Amino acid sequence: MRTDVPFEGIDFGHLTDEVDALLQAGVLAHRRDKGAADALFRKALEIDPSALPTYFCLYKIHTYSGRLEQARIMAEAGLAEAARQARWAPDWRLWRSVRTGPADPGRFALYTLKALAFIALRDGRHDDATAMLQALRGLDPQGEIGWPVVAALAEGCTA
Repeated sequence: MRTDVPFEGIDFGHLTDEVDALLQAGVLAHRRDKGAADALFRKALEIDPSALPTYFCLYKIHTYSGRLEQARIMAEAGLAEAARQARWAPDWRLWRSVRTGPADPGRFALYTLKALAFIALRDGRHDDATAMLQALRGLDPQGEIGWPVVAALAEGCTA
């Protein structure tokens, strides 16, 4: 890993400076100390539970580390918050197809549902993943949030 490349930060969108600083620090810490990264992300979540990128950071680091139960918990919490912000039903099974923009909470909700399908696959919950992917086929027929990649993985698991 190269250490001579400066870290320019990640554009997490519109966040308070304090939350953005914690997320940036967490991203940097993740390379060397996953526990410290988790603590920084959780502090950001405590400060602003409406900041959707914080949920993303948490479920990503836990998924990559194989802590699938923690990843699922964080993704489900992020999904609930995104649905609340989008004014969608809390249950993804009740969602209807609607066009979302890149920074919309609805797009985050769909992306997080895709992440939950991936986590379910990794956790051996194939039926759950299949149900989520089926919902995403109707909610995002063009595959803009990338669910077809997870669907191909799911098909590979049953082949």
